[in-house]
Amino acid sequence: MTPPKQVLPFGSWPTELSAERILAGALRLGFPQIDRGWVYWLEGRPGEGGRQAVVRSRPGQAAEDVTPSDENVRTLVHEYGGGDFRVQSGWLVYAEMAEQRVWLRALDDSAATRLLSEGGPRYADFAFSPDGRWIAAVEEAARPAGEPENTIVAFDLEGSAPPVPIASGHDFVSFPRFSPDGSRLVYTAWNHPNMPWDGTRLFEQPFGPEGPVGEAVLVAGGDEESIFQPGFSPDGVLTFVSDRSGWWNITRIDGRGRLESPCPREEEFGKPQWVFGMSTWAYADEQSLLCSVGSRGVDRICRLDLASGELLDLGLPYSNAVGLAVEGTTACLVAGGPERPTAVCHFDIGAGSLVELRRSIDLELPETSISRPQAIEFETEGGLAAHAFFYPPVNPDFTGPADELPPLLVKSHGGPTSATVPVLNLSIQYWTSRGFAVVDVNYRGSSGYGRVYRERLREKWGIADVEDCVNAARQLAQEGRVDPGRLAISGGSAGGYTTLCALTFHDVFRAGASHYGIGDLEALARDTHKFEARYLDGLVGPYPETADRYRDRSPIHFTHQLACPVIFFQGLDDKVVPPNQAEAMVEALSKRGIRYAHVTFPGEQHGFRRSENIRTALEGELYFYARVFGFETDVDPGGVEIVGSG
Repeated sequence: MTPPKQVLPFGSWPTELSAERILAGALRLGFPQIDRGWVYWLEGRPGEGGRQAVVRSRPGQAAEDVTPSDENVRTLVHEYGGGDFRVQSGWLVYAEMAEQRVWLRALDDSAATRLLSEGGPRYADFAFSPDGRWIAAVEEAARPAGEPENTIVAFDLEGSAPPVPIASGHDFVSFPRFSPDGSRLVYTAWNHPNMPWDGTRLFEQPFGPEGPVGEAVLVAGGDEESIFQPGFSPDGVLTFVSDRSGWWNITRIDGRGRLESPCPREEEFGKPQWVFGMSTWAYADEQSLLCSVGSRGVDRICRLDLASGELLDLGLPYSNAVGLAVEGTTACLVAGGPERPTAVCHFDIGAGSLVELRRSIDLELPETSISRPQAIEFETEGGLAAHAFFYPPVNPDFTGPADELPPLLVKSHGGPTSATVPVLNLSIQYWTSRGFAVVDVNYRGSSGYGRVYRERLREKWGIADVEDCVNAARQLAQEGRVDPGRLAISGGSAGGYTTLCALTFHDVFRAGASHYGIGDLEALARDTHKFEARYLDGLVGPYPETADRYRDRSPIHFTHQLACPVIFFQGLDDKVVPPNQAEAMVEALSKRGIRYAHVTFPGEQHGFRRSENIRTALEGELYFYARVFGFETDVDPGGVEIVGSG
């Protein structure tokens, strides 16, 4: 017989899911590839100061690092990076963080290495030519004045000259990919003020044994069509993802040069290109491909028959998948599900067998301890619908008093052109296991719901996203699922901006947490890096022409309206959101005697990579809410000092 649950106030439930246990062995996994039967991936390790290593494994064999222990594999192109390495035919090319040097390393017993770039220009999104002579890449080179220059180049491995320029004259380029016979190189390009999810163009460059031949030809795309992940079938059919229909769908170029969509659907076969090297599809054979298909924020892994357009759900236990790659009858991907953490997966296509080679966390949670996401749709301003995932409080040993409702933590994701996904996230389970309800909001502007939904944030950032977070909380309170007097909101970066706007311009939340959140839109527009330099044109309006709009939506100018307790977490080396933005808001709260905490992390940039700082941010936020909402907690993080009593 199961013993009865003990009754304790919501928020105060004891749990074994401590921050220390969550972070023990926690990993960031990404960019899987297959070569000669080995699955390779990039592994970020908070316990090693955020260092990233290239790792490989295959079923039945222990994982092993293939890059030196004193190196950090990370490119800084676009600042966000991605596409940090590529493997082909036993050779590994990668960017090393410290000097942004590029190395070519043999993966056999010879362990031969070659330095391709001494540093200076940055490189990302590598692609080997089929004959192994060339490595194409995105190059980002600083200029004496103005923005850096982004081009497609190719390293000639039979020579020692500088890389050969292939594509220039665009503000941004990405996805250099060779055809199977090496005669064509495709790539995407876009220009300010577009972001890659707004409008991109796909080009095809003829290529010969000695390098590029002639001029590149425009194949598809434009200012209002987003092209994602071009590539080729085994017999050379150019394939890519396009949202010309309003949804990111698979598109091919037929023998007459016409565009065809073998499976037109109001679903997403692509994702916003925040980083290089992304992959959501791969050919299984000449007539079919594996793909990640998203509907209402939830992915499923399918096989698409190109002749019939039939889409077969493979029934894999995942709700988010990226990094699809295929070699022969074997596929790899990084995927996670509501009850499964993100993992590097090896999938035998023919047998349908699945092996998880590495999980992002080692901690096993009993099913009775897991709060499962519930997709909810709610009405927001203008009678429109918005979306979120709701997580009720769950603990196998405790329940709340019959006359008490749980506090609610509203999570606003970053981006803002991004999305939250329903994958087992211990940072959410940390809250639900203590008696919090959590709602993770995919506000208007989030990806995964089609282009129209994505563009509902156009010129409305700081308004529509905030309204949706507010209305998600209001609906849950009206339904009697959460305590209307204990609503909190939390977010990082762009999500931190949404959080600060909600706390400043609305009177719904009683507490909040800003993790390196944006407080001053004008400062962001003036000082940010090239990739996002014109992002705000679409989200807010052209700057400085609409400077009044920027000021009106910047919480830093309205600190007198901020009337509830806030905790700030800030990296002192953050160049995207400088520390002075948090400092200005802290000063305003201090003058008015409102409770706050200001936690700074030396050496951290935009986002926290060190395990000790991630732990402090997680425990510190819980400790702060406990003091504000008046419940007991067993955490007492050092370095978190709460000031004031209002």
